Amino acid sequence: MSINKEEISKIAHLARINVSQEEADQVEKKLVGILALIEKMQEVDTDLIEPMSHALNINQRLREDNVTEKDIRGKSLPLAPHAENSLFIVPQVIE
Repeated sequence: MSINKEEISKIAHLARINVSQEEADQVEKKLVGILALIEKMQEVDTDLIEPMSHALNINQRLREDNVTEKDIRGKSLPLAPHAENSLFIVPQVIE
């Protein structure tokens, strides 16, 4: 797969980016190199490689979900600027 200056100009137009001829030449060289690297990586046989979720073989240490703090709603609710029915009332941020 390769890319040419016309495609770069089209992509730049769609992205509403002004790209000079010099910049298009540089971008073309970089993209050709990236695409060549991708093609090279796709040639590697990965059929016997098991998919991983992390680069290192580690497990997440989990802890039990225990309550460690007392309910402080009774103390913090009176400190709120606005509260109603045991709920904190905050300003609307999304219209």
